[in-house]
Amino acid sequence: MSVVIGLDGGTEGIRAGVFDLAGRPLAFAAQSYPTTFPRPSWAEQNPQDWWEAAGRAVREAVHRAGIDPRDVSALCADTTNCSVVALDRDGIPVRPALIWMDVRATDEAALVLATGDPALIVNSGGAGPVSAEWMIPKALWLARHEPALFARAATICEYQDYMNLRMTGRRAASITNAAIRWHYRAREGGYARSLVERLGIPELADKWPAEVLPLGEIVGGLTPEAAEHFGLPVGLTVAQGGSDAEIAMIGLGVTTPGKLAFITGSSHLHLGLSAAPFHGRGIWGTYADAVIPGLHLVEGGQTSTGSVVNWLRGIVGSDWSYDALNAEAAALPPGSDGVLVQDHFQGNRTPHTDAASRGAITGLTLAHGRAHLFRAAMEGVACGTELIFETMRAGGYRPDEIVICGGATRSDLWMQIHADVCGQPLTVTEVAEAPALGSAVLAAKAAGHYGSIEEAASAMVKVARRIEPSREAHARYRPVYERYKQAYHALATLRA
Repeated sequence: MSVVIGLDGGTEGIRAGVFDLAGRPLAFAAQSYPTTFPRPSWAEQNPQDWWEAAGRAVREAVHRAGIDPRDVSALCADTTNCSVVALDRDGIPVRPALIWMDVRATDEAALVLATGDPALIVNSGGAGPVSAEWMIPKALWLARHEPALFARAATICEYQDYMNLRMTGRRAASITNAAIRWHYRAREGGYARSLVERLGIPELADKWPAEVLPLGEIVGGLTPEAAEHFGLPVGLTVAQGGSDAEIAMIGLGVTTPGKLAFITGSSHLHLGLSAAPFHGRGIWGTYADAVIPGLHLVEGGQTSTGSVVNWLRGIVGSDWSYDALNAEAAALPPGSDGVLVQDHFQGNRTPHTDAASRGAITGLTLAHGRAHLFRAAMEGVACGTELIFETMRAGGYRPDEIVICGGATRSDLWMQIHADVCGQPLTVTEVAEAPALGSAVLAAKAAGHYGSIEEAASAMVKVARRIEPSREAHARYRPVYERYKQAYHALATLRA
């Protein structure tokens, strides 16, 4: 028996999954780690906590699977991205990591955009803004506010790279993280040296790992120390992983042009592959070779989605189950009898990229109840998704298959609303833990069980069902969608 391990390093903890070569999960185990918030807009984690949690999770998952550790042929990790780590020459962190939700580098992000460097084309065609979450603003913050630590850091990298270094002893960056968040362009010279030179920190390019590896490439073998930590054989193959969302694409079977991964939860992500590059306002990317060599990754995102629905449930009474609220909302017609929700409760990521935009509920009358609010929230999020798809279509990208995973899949009503508003079918896969499965796919490829990522994903990712849109409902949603689009501009005028 040969199995692979996929490690999924998230915000609150890390999850280990043991999979057979057909993609069937044999066992999972999860371990948590803390986040500290020293100041408003700061969010930090201790990289040693990642490492300790990973060891416990792998040992527990292997035990639960009831396998011999010698049956494991490879492992691979995905992690949160924009989780920036500064390491000394011995690979020891010089300070806690600035994780993705840390946005202290707002001023630095503005300085990055002000350079006008060609590498900024991935930020809405160069129009920006640049996110304070990304690598270069955070590294610039370290250089400006903690110059002694910045100078001491021999390596500035991410959670992903730190884990691979601990496992194998090799310093290498993931093409995914570098391409989507470091302004790395494989086809235009690699690292954005001109950008960091304009910012006055040319040394940053030399602090980044010299090697940038594609997904599924062998990073190395487990060192004796790492093997002991995980309870696995010395020299076990470690495959290159990357950002959790992009690895989830692979775990959803999104490895060819025209497919789009729709990852739902507290927020929504929309990640597609295109044969040709394109850039423009409202579009993040495209990023060349970030997931599959030769293809271009386009990215959209909604900041508040499931979190809005959860907030509303708390407002109407958390003792009401989601099943009861779904049943009440399903009895209402498309459009929620005129109630409209703008889903910008924490700003808008794409296509407006407007952090100051806020949520709104309009069209209320005394005849409306909690079910109207609940359904309207789901419809508002679905309209936000369609606006992202419309922006992508304007750039020339028209996905012919949308594969969905995450929290929204637990609501048949919400998936149907998404399909109806967008007018496109949704595909649901068998394994909900798409990031862990994606890492397992990459491990299987690196171990030589499959010749390519596409071949491994085809064998290991299985379709469970499809949600077809209703033509009648789609037609009824068109005026709702137009009202949704108008609401942003009307509310922005009030803010002016």
